[in-house]
Amino acid sequence: MADTPTPARVVRWRVVDIVIAAVLGVACGVIFFLWNYTGYFAFLALDSLAPGLGGLFAGPWLLGGVIGGLVIRKPGAALFVELLAAIVSALLGNVWGIGTLYSGVAQGLGAELVFAAFAYRRFGVAPAALAGAVSALGAFVLELFTAGNLARTLEFNLIYLSSLLVSGAVLAGVLGWIIVRALAATGVLDRFAAGREHRERTT
Repeated sequence: MADTPTPARVVRWRVVDIVIAAVLGVACGVIFFLWNYTGYFAFLALDSLAPGLGGLFAGPWLLGGVIGGLVIRKPGAALFVELLAAIVSALLGNVWGIGTLYSGVAQGLGAELVFAAFAYRRFGVAPAALAGAVSALGAFVLELFTAGNLARTLEFNLIYLSSLLVSGAVLAGVLGWIIVRALAATGVLDRFAAGREHRERTT
């Protein structure tokens, strides 16, 4: 996952890309489901101290797009994994219901735009952190309308946006990059560029 350009390559999805993207989506969906309770209560607790600060706990809900983009490295991967994770989370049960899918689209598109801006050729920690932050921005824009945040104070929205961006960059971007490196070290990503890069670093 070195932050260096990768050679131009075919961007058509392989069968293995689809399978692994689906596995990642389901796995991230389970993470979302578990975080729906722990993270949501932490979100509310911190928000009670300073309205908007709860956004610092939102990052884990953005992991799907970052991990999907870092592993598959094809157009649509970030959106696919984040949306599938949102679907799994909704099916397992949460307080947001169908709204979870809208969040999956907004957050997945945010990460997707960053990988697209780098032409799907840079996958180091900096692009990953940026993908997490822009994914958080997508969540913020959506919630202006779906959560009624547009009617709240400017102070709240500035604190919330700042908190989301920090959490997205760190708890989705950097953490997602670390998770993918750890997966590559196990050998499960050997058929992907992330796995090949790990072998090159260790040989």
